[in-house]
Formats: sequence, C-alpha cells, structure tokens
Amino acid sequence: MTKPPRIAIIGLGYVGLPLAVAIARHFPAIGFDISTGRIAELHQGFDRTGEVEAAKLRSSPIRLSADVADIAGCDIYIVTVPTPVTDDNKPDLGPVMGACRSVGAAMHKGAVVVFESTVYPGVTEDLCGPELERISGLVCGTDFFLGYSPERINPGDREHTVERITKVISGQTPEVLDLLERVYGGVTSGGVFRAASIRAAEAAKVIENAQRDINIAFINEITMIFQRLGISVYDVLDASATKWNFLNFKPGLVGGHCIGVDPFYLAECAKDNGLHPEIILAGRRINDGMGPYIAGRISEQLTGPSRILMLGITFKENVPDLRNSKVVDVIRALRGFGHDVVVHDPHADPAEAAHEYDETVLPTLDGIGTFDCLVGAVPHSVYLGFSAETFEALVRPGGLVADVKGMWRGFDLPQGLRLWRL
Repeated sequence: MTKPPRIAIIGLGYVGLPLAVAIARHFPAIGFDISTGRIAELHQGFDRTGEVEAAKLRSSPIRLSADVADIAGCDIYIVTVPTPVTDDNKPDLGPVMGACRSVGAAMHKGAVVVFESTVYPGVTEDLCGPELERISGLVCGTDFFLGYSPERINPGDREHTVERITKVISGQTPEVLDLLERVYGGVTSGGVFRAASIRAAEAAKVIENAQRDINIAFINEITMIFQRLGISVYDVLDASATKWNFLNFKPGLVGGHCIGVDPFYLAECAKDNGLHPEIILAGRRINDGMGPYIAGRISEQLTGPSRILMLGITFKENVPDLRNSKVVDVIRALRGFGHDVVVHDPHADPAEAAHEYDETVLPTLDGIGTFDCLVGAVPHSVYLGFSAETFEALVRPGGLVADVKGMWRGFDLPQGLRLWRL
C-alpha cells in the first residue's frame, strides 16, 4: 500500500474517539458509531466522556458518521466497541459481533480489520474472522486480513494518552504487521511492540487488568484483617512503601469497564479449556464484595437509621464514567441497613445515573442540609478541597465522616466530628 490508508474507527466511546482524533492527524479517517445521538453531540464539539476537549474535537479533520454506508471501501477498520459481561459474569461479545456485521457489510477485498476491544485469546481469529466472512462473502486470510492491537486507555489520564503509550500490535501476516506498525507508529511517540501472534496480543491485554485486579484484591483482604485489629491500612501502606520493590496498590472499590470486567474473560477462557482459575476468581470475589463490606463497617459506626450523604458515584475520580460503578453497591447496602442515602457527584450525568442505576444524583451541594454521615467514596478534586467549614455545613455535630479513599488523611476535622477510614 503506497498511498495513505483510509481508516475507519468503529465505536466512538472512551477508547475510539481519542484514537480516531489521533489517527485523523496523520491519515484520512472516519469515525463511526451506531448512536446517532453520539454523532450529533460530537458534531457540536461535545464529548460527554470528557476525553477529547471541545476545541481539539472541532479542529480535527476526522469525519463522523452513524451511516454504515459511509465506511464502505476503507482500507483499515479498527474496532473499539465495549466488551462487557452479562449479569452472571459471562463475556458479552454482542457489541463485537455487531461491529463485525457492520464492517463485513462495508468492507471490500484487501481490507484489514483490527480489533482493540478486550477479548480472550482466540476471539479475533475464531469468532470475528468467521463472522466477517459470513457477512462479506470474502475469505479471511486471502481476501481480507485480521489484526489485534489492545487498547490501553485510562479514562481521565492526561499523561498516558494514545499518542504517548507503547502500542502492542499483531497481524495475520507479516505484511499486515508492517502496515499496523506504519499506522500506530505514526500516531504514538511511545513506539510499537510487535507481538508474536494475535493470540499473544489478546492474552497480554486481558492479563494486564487481571494482574491489577488480583493485587488490589490482596490489599482489600488485608484491609479487612487490619480493620479487625484497629489498624488503618493506609498507615500500613505508608510504612511498607518505603521498601524499594513494594507494590503500592491501594484498597477500595474496583469498578469500571476494564479491571472489574476483564478477569471474567480470562476466567471463561480458562474454563472453556478445562482449567478452573483459582486466583483470578478469588480476586474477583473479594473485590466484588468490598461494597457491602464497606457499607457494613460504616453502618456499625451509626446509631439507628441515619441520613447519609454519598460523595461520588462514578467508578473513579474526575471522570463522568459510570460503567460498573461499585459505589452503587455501597449505596444499596446502606439502604438495606435502613439508612437514607443522598448521592452527589459533580461529574456524573444525572440522566445516565437514573437510566443505569435508577439513582438520583445531585450536581450541587447547595442547600441540601446536614447529614448524620458523610461518605467520601470517590476522590474527585472538589472533595479534596473541602474546608473545615464545608464539613461543618454538611455534617451535624457528632456525625460521622467515612473516608473510604483516604482523601482527607492529615486533615483536621472540626471538633466533634467522628472519622472512620479503611
């Protein structure tokens, strides 16, 4: 391929949109999403994920469309759709298969289809390839080719962006691998790593997040142990972190679209191949149980049904992402104990919270009164900046401040307020 390849990015969420904007600076590119509402917002320069600034989006040469006819005849298709799990924690490949059908209907002979969505080893070649063949009538490996380059987007992270990270690439043939090195190598200053195979690249992605999940599960488990001993895990971690090779993971609620989901993909793959994954599923059980555990510990500090203010509902700080938020588990468990819980989050979309969790989220703290308990669940910057006057305005005298994330460590609360933390 001597001329610049025409590239279509399929799925314009947290992963696809930043990638599409980055690619469009170097290659002819079109961003495709099945949501007409999403495309309309992007045309107005508004990215509800907060990953791409309005000025950057408006100045981008990227073409945006919800019409599959507009992606016909592209040279490269990059699929960046979500890979969630079902209610029983089984991999849900529906979005990926849907993307395959859209691409299969649009692609011509010679196309390369690259998947960035997190999957277990074998999905790209054993499931996506045949579905593309079925829809397109073309032969995989002869008429079109496959690649895999795992996404590494961290929502809200302005340092490890797609233009700076090392990009793992893999291809069905050496020629495909060379093409992907040309494309991704032109986008990122972090360079590319040529994986040994598509399956190796798929496996690398799924263990990156599983590894973090297991490490956090260990910290969460020792947190429970130290709670029984009357020791704050944060005090322990401060001391342990002075050792040069200590892995300083923090306790808490493990949600989001990656760490709380990807281990189930690896576990399912293991079971399909006759192995029962002990450590992976143990880590998931511990982390999925942290919401009810935290709620129970907070409730123990209260006398009777209490009015509680929950600060934060997104899955991490300073982002609007509500996917798989484990703060919801804390809220529901506290209500199960008989408490009245009011939720505030300056970043969350109230309409999305209502749709996804049937939860009312207040965008402002003005005029909401005082509470028996304030729970710091997500360390948004605005909460880190609370003053003594803020606490006095929100928590009644003798009330409880529950600092789940250690965000107010070293801060002297107003006299009379009680503090609990992990």
